[in-house]
Amino acid sequence: MADLTTFFGDGEHTFKLTSAAVRELEAKCGPVGALSNRVFSRNFAQADLCETIRLALIGGGTAPKRAHELIAAYVDGRPLIETYELAAKILERALFGTPHGDQASAS
Repeated sequence: MADLTTFFGDGEHTFKLTSAAVRELEAKCGPVGALSNRVFSRNFAQADLCETIRLALIGGGTAPKRAHELIAAYVDGRPLIETYELAAKILERALFGTPHGDQASAS
């Protein structure tokens, strides 16, 4: 599954939904295909965005405690649209890999 490195909250972070992260995401939010459909159609729940970002941070190498702190600081209580695009990009990378011509932001 392709990773994504981009600015989030306080700096550059790497996001990757590993197989283990997808299993945990599915346990919390339902099948990843259904979750992706909800996000891509903008018919998502707040947990869909938060858990996608949190688990992708962990999959990208962020310690679980730090990932929780980042979610608390930069996702919880913020307008959903601020994190919607990030969650959608994470899911897009997990499902389809790195888009052609976007090699610079992928690790």
